[in-house]
Amino acid sequence: PAAGGGGEMAEPRGEAAVARRIDPAREPGLSPEQRRLMAEVERAQRQRALRRRLRGRNALLGIGIGAVVLGIYGYTFYSVSQERFLDELEQEVETARALAQDKSPAS
Repeated sequence: PAAGGGGEMAEPRGEAAVARRIDPAREPGLSPEQRRLMAEVERAQRQRALRRRLRGRNALLGIGIGAVVLGIYGYTFYSVSQERFLDELEQEVETARALAQDKSPAS
């Protein structure tokens, strides 16, 4: 024990008495008002846990949808740039054909 003022700290046990779960229906010393309040607090805790889980799922869903949208957006840009490239190639081929046709009847 340390010297000085103040009380001694209790040795930690396996489980704290505060964390012990009780069944309100089997607990003889609780008034109906205390039982109602306990049920209300438990209901609020369940709703809070459900909201937390849904928030996580919604975040993952939002990230997934965003990734799909960005993928489609990127692919669209890529395909449009390829299309322009192919259009330029087709124009060069047509120009080469026109030059070849101009030269062949003259020969």
